[in-house]
Amino acid sequence: MTLKPLGDRVVVKFVEAEETTKGGIILAATAQEKPQIAEIIAVGPGGIVDGKDVIMEVEEGDRVILSKYAGTEVKIGSDEYVIVRQSDILAIVE
Repeated sequence: MTLKPLGDRVVVKFVEAEETTKGGIILAATAQEKPQIAEIIAVGPGGIVDGKDVIMEVEEGDRVILSKYAGTEVKIGSDEYVIVRQSDILAIVE
């Protein structure tokens, strides 16, 4: 099964968070912050969204920083994805 986003939606998968601090302390899963860096899996076509012409500025494979509470979480099999609007993407990580 594949996900094909519509409009200005983007499907992302979060990059695994660091499990140790710079000092070498191992963090428990409950102490770790939700990661904000994700990799783009699929990009919608853009077009007219809410009466405005939207041009998609991101592409598959880009690593991006998202708003902390953005998107809808979706689980397919053992994989977890988040579907967000392009406007919820704050920056591209190069």
